[in-house]
Amino acid sequence: MKKLVLILGVIFLILTFVGGVYVILNNGEGKHINAGFAAVPGIWTIICFGFYRNFNRK
Repeated sequence: MKKLVLILGVIFLILTFVGGVYVILNNGEGKHINAGFAAVPGIWTIICFGFYRNFNRK
């Protein structure tokens, strides 16, 4: 379980950066381009790394 949470955290971290770059390259313009492309995976990254830190303390 600990390894799975770490792997998911890394995947979501990569998605956060990819989403941020996508929004920046498109200048945030367009019908459906907004900060959510980076913010939503960023929240899941924080959650996954929080669980991972909690597993390490036990």
